[in-house]
Amino acid sequence: MPGPVAEESLKRKRSKASGKLAEKASKRAKAETRDSSDDDPQVEILELENAILESKKNYNNITILLELAQKNSDGESTQLAMVSLCRVFLRLLASGSLARRDGQSEKDIVVVQWLKKRLGDYKQIILSALGQEESASTALTLSMRILQAEGQHMSDGDESNFPKVFLRDIVGALVRDGSEDSRQEFCEKFLGEYADIRFYTFKALKDIISTDPSTCPTESLFDNVFDMLSFFEEVPGAEDMDEFYIGAPKRKSDPVKSLNQHKKQAQEAWLALLNLEPNREQRKKVLQIMTKSIAPWFTKPELLMDFLTDSYNSGGATSLLALSGVFYLIQERNLDYPSFYRKLYSLLDANILHSKHRSRFFRLLDTFLSSTHLPAVLVASFIKRITRLCLNAPPAAIVVVIPWIYNLFKKHPLCTFMMHRVPRTPEEKETLENEGMEDPFIADEEDPMETYAIDSCLWEVVQLQSHYHPNVATIAKIISEQFTKQSYNLEDFLDHSYSSLLDAELSKQVKKAPVVEFMIPKRVFLPQDPASGAEDSLLAKLWDFQ
Repeated sequence: MPGPVAEESLKRKRSKASGKLAEKASKRAKAETRDSSDDDPQVEILELENAILESKKNYNNITILLELAQKNSDGESTQLAMVSLCRVFLRLLASGSLARRDGQSEKDIVVVQWLKKRLGDYKQIILSALGQEESASTALTLSMRILQAEGQHMSDGDESNFPKVFLRDIVGALVRDGSEDSRQEFCEKFLGEYADIRFYTFKALKDIISTDPSTCPTESLFDNVFDMLSFFEEVPGAEDMDEFYIGAPKRKSDPVKSLNQHKKQAQEAWLALLNLEPNREQRKKVLQIMTKSIAPWFTKPELLMDFLTDSYNSGGATSLLALSGVFYLIQERNLDYPSFYRKLYSLLDANILHSKHRSRFFRLLDTFLSSTHLPAVLVASFIKRITRLCLNAPPAAIVVVIPWIYNLFKKHPLCTFMMHRVPRTPEEKETLENEGMEDPFIADEEDPMETYAIDSCLWEVVQLQSHYHPNVATIAKIISEQFTKQSYNLEDFLDHSYSSLLDAELSKQVKKAPVVEFMIPKRVFLPQDPASGAEDSLLAKLWDFQ
């Protein structure tokens, strides 16, 4: 019977040997996999992520991924770790692993608290990445996804589950350290699309400016916040209040659904920004969009009175830009500005017709002087002052002034005495011939009611009729002709410039070629033939080209 026993023992030995071989092979495969993951950090990151999602025992892998996400040596691996952590936390938030529930054991509560701390660490990582140009776009997308998941899956017992604190941190990172591209991306994808993001962003901007402006230089903070607030060219309508990033609020009276509440938050954000005491250039940026993009947000536009009147009184281009805002308040809110026309008259200085804001100024000036109830003395002062400035103005400005004067004469017939004032008595005529005319207009008078312009005449227009530019000379002659035209449309003249006038001349069809020289020389660089009797040119006299 020894034969069968020996065979059984031999089989047992073979099975043990094959088992050991299989175990060695599996260990070798695991070692190879580990080596390959060491060589490729992306594979390691994906393995860590999968392990976390498979079992709670592997939650410590989150700490490893956080360490990888904080490394700056490899930008690609860092971003991959941030994306991987985002997927992990999105799964955990969706499964309720970060929310405390009734009946949880003390051990489970400790795990929830630990996960919340790790989520806070991850938020700080992606917030810091918003300030790095190469990772800003990715960090913005990840942070907004976490924001959305928190709002949808984490309930803190409040009626509104919107994560206001995290949105404030995102907006704060964008305005303090973010690039212009990242702020533009946030405005286009989120701020302009969703009502809840818009409402709480306005609130966050106001808090950021008001609470701690010292963390960021005031100048850069003003510019960055201004870029975000000025993204809206007009106030959204009621149809734009239906899109929500984190679900529609349950309460019907929730402020997020109210357009007036949106305006109130935007108004407070703008007022906080204006309280930062902007410099001259920043003030100009604000004034350029005041009536179209800022004032419509205000439920109480009279809160802009101090800023606008200070800007209007500062002089120069700032006063020009503040004109439209001041007029908006006068028209909409009955702002009382007693010396408005006196200040307006003071803006007519030597630089006004050379300013790049000239077209904007003339549009407003035409509106301010269009009322037929204005005193003729006041209107005459403006006409006289601006025609005097035309003597040193560029042609593009003069072609605007003449039609504007024509329109004023049509609206205010009492001022037409200024066009054609002749001596009425022989004594006046004799004095004019012997001593000349002394213009009664007081050019240095600041009060337009005391300039005596109504007693003067427009001799400046007669001078413009001999202007070197043919277009100016032609259009100036309309004041000396019969006023058969009802009025001129100023928009046809406001956009003229040196280049447009030159292009108009060059595009004209020349019927007859102009004569360049009255005598065509036969030789230019060489001496003339003595027999011709012609004089040598200046070039031939100075240099010898032979």
